[in-house]
Order: sequence, then structure tokens, then C-alpha cells
Amino acid sequence: MKLKICGMKYQDNMTEVAGLQPDYLGFIFYDKSSRNFDTSIPEISNSIKKTGVFVNEDLQVVIEKIKTFNLQAVQLHGEESPEYCNDLKGKVSEIIKVFSIKNEFNFEVLKPYEAVCDYFLFDTKGKHPGGNGYTFDWNVLNNYPSTKPFFLSGGIGFDEIEAVKKFQQSTASKYCYALDVNSKFEIEPGLKDIKLLENFKQSLSFRS
Repeated sequence: MKLKICGMKYQDNMTEVAGLQPDYLGFIFYDKSSRNFDTSIPEISNSIKKTGVFVNEDLQVVIEKIKTFNLQAVQLHGEESPEYCNDLKGKVSEIIKVFSIKNEFNFEVLKPYEAVCDYFLFDTKGKHPGGNGYTFDWNVLNNYPSTKPFFLSGGIGFDEIEAVKKFQQSTASKYCYALDVNSKFEIEPGLKDIKLLENFKQSLSFRS
């Protein structure tokens, strides 16, 4: 699996996190988030995909951010329609559509997005669009009907290492492309604990 570290906010911290060579770095462009990104991105390795996270944002604003920050991926965390996703195709290399899960999920809602997204991301349904800090029941993904690769998100932290290892051995993980981590590795919103992330990365098998 690959690793995405989301919710970057502070430049020095971004440089340190980028030194761990995650596959994706996430920047949240959502002014209601405590991790809202409003600065510039320092020079980081071209192997790390800069990912903009948006919630029901105007399409032209998303396109503008893609150009301004040279984003390689866009993560859509709201109620964006398949038509909206289709309009983004060709504007960015990867489109990740988020779906929130609690104890159950109707996988039928994925079908209209199959042709217009590169990845799905499954997060925990909670008070906020993301960063709620707790996991959902991953067993729900045993019923995943698609072959589209997905990101697993929602409250994944250092304490979940054994659960992640167990998940990696399960049928549910067959199409799990990446882990997405955020709030469980923070000193404060947007400021990541480098040592904790490093230990997490070393404890799990992430392919380059």
C-alpha cells in the first residue's frame, strides 16, 4: 500500500514530512477546516503527489488551485456529482472521490463515479467532512463490489498498526491502494509529529 499524509499547513513541517517520502501530501482548501491551507508549498520531491482537498468548491476555484499549486491530484470531500468529476478530467492527473462510512454503506452510490474518478476514498462519517479522528468498521469493505483501487482513511494512527496489518491480510484489502493519515499524527491541527509518522511508516509495508 501507498501512504498519503493529509492536512499539511506549515512550511517547515511540510519539508520534514516530505523527507519521509510519502506518496501523497494533502493540502486542505476548505476555510471551515482548522487545517485550511493558505500559504505556499515549498520545493518537495517530484515523486510526492501534491493533493488538493476540496469540499463542494466551485469548479473554477478548483481548477485555479490546480494551476497555482501544481497539484497532481484532487480529493473531493463533499457531495460533488459525477458530472462535476467529469468536468475535472484532463485538468488534473488523479481524481479521488470520498465517501463516508459509519456502520454500513450502500455501494450502489459508487456506480455513477466509476468512469469519472481514478480512486475512491473511504472515510469515517462524522461531524466534519474529514479529520474526525476515529475509524469506521472496515469489515463493511468485505462487500466492496468494485475493482477500482481505494484509499482507506479515518482515524488511522500509530495504535492502529496491528489492525492495519490484519486488514492487509483480509479480502477487504484486495483493492486498497493507500492509507490516508491525518489527525492521529498531529501535535496540533496541521502540525505533524515527524517521529511518530516515521515509526508508523517503518512499522508497515509501503511500496514505492
